[in-house]
Amino acid sequence: MPDTTTLTETETNVSTQPTWNVVVHDDPVNLMAYVTFVLMKVFGYNEKIATTMMMQVHQQGLSIVWSGELEKAEFYAQQLQLHQLKTTIEQAE
Repeated sequence: MPDTTTLTETETNVSTQPTWNVVVHDDPVNLMAYVTFVLMKVFGYNEKIATTMMMQVHQQGLSIVWSGELEKAEFYAQQLQLHQLKTTIEQAE
């Protein structure tokens, strides 16, 4: 019986979905306490985290408040907009 060698070739094809950011923008309408409240309500953040994000919005004009898959980003953006927060989504770099 002749010697035979079997070569096994495996290929791993990992397709990763791009990450999307939910961004809250500063506006002249909403009070800082209200923005903090909404971030706590929508994302379940504790007061310290929500306040830090709110201050970033206030001082820098915007804050990335969540990052992840597109479908959830769209959902969160919609929830924030229902609470009258100026919100966009953008693809993370």
